[in-house]
Formats: sequence, C-alpha cells, structure tokens
Amino acid sequence: MITTSPDTSPYTSTALPDRIARLVSEVLAPAVLVAALLIVVGWHAGDTPGVSRWWGLPGALFAAVIPLGYVLHGVRRGRLTNHHIPERADRRIPLLFGTVSLIAGLALLVALGAPREVLALLAAGGVGLFVFALVTHWWKMSIHGGVAAGTVAALTAVYGPVALLGVPLVLLGGWARIRLTAHTPAQVVVGALAGALIAGTVFPLLRS
Repeated sequence: MITTSPDTSPYTSTALPDRIARLVSEVLAPAVLVAALLIVVGWHAGDTPGVSRWWGLPGALFAAVIPLGYVLHGVRRGRLTNHHIPERADRRIPLLFGTVSLIAGLALLVALGAPREVLALLAAGGVGLFVFALVTHWWKMSIHGGVAAGTVAALTAVYGPVALLGVPLVLLGGWARIRLTAHTPAQVVVGALAGALIAGTVFPLLRS
C-alpha cells in the first residue's frame, strides 16, 4: 500500500506561528506598503499651499495596483504559483513590468505637475525595482524585506526619527518570510539593506 505524507509546508500549515506569518506577509506585502507610502507622502506634500493631498493615488495606481494586477493575472493563467511569486525564475518579468508601469506613471505625473516629493518617491521606487530585477537573475533577494525597510527609510526622510518606530514591523516581516521558508535569513537581510539604502539616499536626494 502506497501512502503519501501530509503537506507540512508553512503555506498550508494550520500551526499558529505559520498562520501569523502568512497574515503578516499579506499585511506587509510590497504592493500594500507601496500604495500606503505613496498616499502618506502625497498627503504630506499637500501641506504646501495650493497642492492637492491626493497626488499619491495615481502614483499608487502605477506603482502598486497595475503591477499587482499583472501578477494576479499571471496567477489566474497558471503562469505564476501565487501573488508572492515564490519561484525566483518567475520574478524577473513581473519586476520589469512593474518598473515599466512605474516609469509610465512617473512620466504622466511629471506632465501633470505632481509635487516633487511624490515624483522623487516614484523615481526611488523605479531604481529599487530595477536593482531587484537585476539581482533576481542570480539570487532571490527579499522584496518584502526591501519594501518594508525602504518604507521606513522614506518615512524617516519625511517625518524624522519618529518613523523609526516602524523598524519592529520590518523585523516582523522578515521573520514571517523566513518562517514560511520563502527566503533565507541572508536574503531577507540583504533585501532590507538594499531597500533602506535606495530609499534612504535616492528619495531624499531627489526631493530636496
């Protein structure tokens, strides 16, 4: 008699730590954080008289919603396993698509006269996507870690040291990706460092 062993993958496990890790991965998913960050930065840009507080919305559309829609379409068509794209080889094209979408959004917002702060954030995001797409050809650097750390770095540039209170969320997100065996600790750490470095240098430089 042939028996099959039960699926013990963290993605299907009902153990509490695995369920928490899956929830954290969804709440701190790159598309969620990117959209939220653009809305927050757009709202902050609206502190300038005569500037709308809603410029972050079209930015979020091109930087998060459209790229996520492309990934979900790939999942429905069976080209991708799930929206987190666990297979390294499958990540490059969605990352490049996201880069193109973001560049298109940046060009449109430049033409429409969006505030410099939002444009700078989109440009920094484009640099980040390009770097991650390039590295992904050889190594599965954590996008979750990169976006989470980059979010904290960008908010620190806008709001000062108080934004560093978000660091525990970066650590929590990293734990979740390791717990789910989506990444090794090294992939999470390097991804977070890359995201923080790009957001912490490119964004402040372009917004000044």
